[in-house]
Amino acid sequence: MNRPTLRRHALHALTAVAVAIGTVLAAGPPSTARPTPSPATTEPGRTSVVTWAAGTDRLSTAGAAPERTYRLIVHTSAGGSGLRIRLSNAFGTQPVTFGRAYAGLRATGAALVPGTNRPLTFAGSPSVTVPPGGSVYSDPLPGTVRPRSDLAVSLYVRSAGGAATGHKMALQTSYIAPVGDHAADDSATPFTQRITSWFYLDAVTVGARRGTGAVATLGDSITDGASSTRDTNRRWPDFLARRLDADPGSRVKGVANEGISGNKVLKDGSGESALKRLDRDVLSQHGVRTVVLLEGVNDIKGVPAPTAAELVAGYRQIIDRSHAAGVCVVGATVMPYEGWREWTPAGEAVRQEVNAFIRGSGAFDAVVDFDRAVMDPAAPSRLLPAYNSGDHLHPNDLGMRTMADTVDLKSLRCPRR
Repeated sequence: MNRPTLRRHALHALTAVAVAIGTVLAAGPPSTARPTPSPATTEPGRTSVVTWAAGTDRLSTAGAAPERTYRLIVHTSAGGSGLRIRLSNAFGTQPVTFGRAYAGLRATGAALVPGTNRPLTFAGSPSVTVPPGGSVYSDPLPGTVRPRSDLAVSLYVRSAGGAATGHKMALQTSYIAPVGDHAADDSATPFTQRITSWFYLDAVTVGARRGTGAVATLGDSITDGASSTRDTNRRWPDFLARRLDADPGSRVKGVANEGISGNKVLKDGSGESALKRLDRDVLSQHGVRTVVLLEGVNDIKGVPAPTAAELVAGYRQIIDRSHAAGVCVVGATVMPYEGWREWTPAGEAVRQEVNAFIRGSGAFDAVVDFDRAVMDPAAPSRLLPAYNSGDHLHPNDLGMRTMADTVDLKSLRCPRR
């Protein structure tokens, strides 16, 4: 991270740190925990915007473990100053105490760019305890973060137990130092274990130029990036972030990827349903103006499957709750998946009925037609072979890029805010 070069900027940033409140949200049952944004403690003339996020779930691959350090690699979208992180214990059954937290620029692997790794505080303290069902924001970190940077967020977990909260399918290699506090280390040497999940960290925000906003992509494994190339940031929301960064006319710069593999609109499964997690994963994120909703295929191919009317009713709830929060919703058509083992003619009929609603009802603020963008014109219930990763459900890297290119960037400017 670049240190401010002007005394005036440094003073503003240090003042923000002094008055910041690291808000620990009240605990509650995991299915009802609904964090709300903490106060936007940013420099004058700036606004708090999410630059990276990941949907949270209970991690089944490993329980919460004490006395270890996680070095989590995340890729920013919006640039800005006053970086803050949000730590989540939404699915925890016991409190988690973070002894120290640092943020710096990743050089390669688990190694950091020398001089960039800097300590984060929580209401002025280097440590914080997050109760089950809760979350906490750090104080703003003086300095700036460039868009499309690889950040390394290092978390020393002093005490933890029971279930761990995180994001399972990160498609990004992160690292663990299995013994002790190594959050301040620049070196990769202590980080001997590799992981492909993000633990505890569920959002990063920056103070961006006033008027800057963000988009949240609410979805399943397609939005999560399944079948895109690992460690290359080629999920369709990543390609969308590149387009937004390159567009001088767009004030939407932040992208929060809230896809969870296997997620459904109506029922819990891989992650809580979209209806349950909407507030926590989407509406609580700083600066979000618009949600792109790409969910439904897992509902449709489930057993028992909902009717089109039931799925549409779920969409309407998401629209109504988002509108009540001043957020627009772009409806994305459900993509073809014939060839996948759970495809059936009956499911295809539901998909077509649901897509007709998305395209023609006027319920959404805008529509992005991913279905038509990636389907095979000769077989409309199938992905175009050039976009098929091989499983007939998930697009490859080229398909992901095509999806991002299909989004009308103007549709992400929400007049409700």
